[in-house]
Amino acid sequence: MQTVETISALRALVARARSEQKKVALVPTMGNLHDGHIALIHCARQRADFVVASIFVNPLQFGANEDLANYPRTPDADREKLVNAGCDVLFAPAVEQIYPDGMLNQAIVNVPQVSEGLCGSARPGHFDGMATVVIKLLNIVQPDVAVFGEKDYQQLAVVRSMVKGLNMLTDIVGAPTIRAADGLALSSRNGYLSEQQRRIAPVLYASLKEMAASIRELHRVDESLLQACRQRMIDAGVNVDYFEIRNAQDLAPAREGAAHLVLLVAARIGTTRLIDNLTVDLR
Repeated sequence: MQTVETISALRALVARARSEQKKVALVPTMGNLHDGHIALIHCARQRADFVVASIFVNPLQFGANEDLANYPRTPDADREKLVNAGCDVLFAPAVEQIYPDGMLNQAIVNVPQVSEGLCGSARPGHFDGMATVVIKLLNIVQPDVAVFGEKDYQQLAVVRSMVKGLNMLTDIVGAPTIRAADGLALSSRNGYLSEQQRRIAPVLYASLKEMAASIRELHRVDESLLQACRQRMIDAGVNVDYFEIRNAQDLAPAREGAAHLVLLVAARIGTTRLIDNLTVDLR
């Protein structure tokens, strides 16, 4: 695996791969890689001959009171994991490489509707920053395929909407959420949890499963159970940001009779904010 830090060096490697008729895949990450990230690399490898992973902790998507300075950075371990996963290139640029004119002078990408509400309400500006860096990475690499995790469901929906709306040719692939044995979705933020908080965290997925099973059985949303699941999390010591049911395609509020739904939860355990989701397909 080659590691490059500049756009010109990355483009040269991608151009060489294309001259060899190779299909190119991109896996954007912010590093501190775990098994969920590595599953994205494997997913990309199944769909392409040349896999590029990026590691860039994007300051543009962090709010004023968020954890940019303390975001975990593990470059040596990340590189070893990527090598073992069969990644071809690691793109690890400095902030100045991605934002050469500074972030205040950076054109910002806004994806309306799908970026609003849910985490968009709790983290103002987050999805604008995320969409901006993703479109920059897509333009730099121009991959045939880009792979994102379904755990960040709203992020995936924003990227898909952006790519469709801007007539881009990259195929956006969502890879299934990877979970610990007790159901907790793997996340870099899990490392912030104390032992006691980590024991509490699986209540998010348990509540999602309970609600999903009810919807499959009744073919409708039981509002009383929705409230009971929310209360179950609160009673466990979780500060629930949202626990909602949306249309799986566009994240619009779920209407009666909708057949493809997604349950989404965001909550804080101590100071750590976790998200998770579960789709329900009644078709």
